[in-house]
Amino acid sequence: MTFCRRAPLGSNGMHRISVRVDPALYLRLQRRAGGANLSLSDFVRSILAEAADPRGRYIYSSQDELLATGIQTLTLLATAIGERSPQVLERGMRDARAVLEQRGLLSAEQDQ
Repeated sequence: MTFCRRAPLGSNGMHRISVRVDPALYLRLQRRAGGANLSLSDFVRSILAEAADPRGRYIYSSQDELLATGIQTLTLLATAIGERSPQVLERGMRDARAVLEQRGLLSAEQDQ
């Protein structure tokens, strides 16, 4: 990466960052930008702005937070169902394992 310390003249105060990416990534970024009806520069600029969120949030933390909330919710639900009907809970767990295995998210070794 190349960083400029001062914004060049005529750049409206914007700094330039040069980043080399492989051709496949470049094409994917172009497609995403086009899908969002943005220029590639505007699209990448929005990604960088999200990564440098002024509130100090890390760009990927929201995914972790969603996963944690989902796990907590499902744990509470499983506990409530287990207290009322252990048989229904066991059947639900079997069905969930089957779906996870079908999607490649749980191998037979992990299930043990």
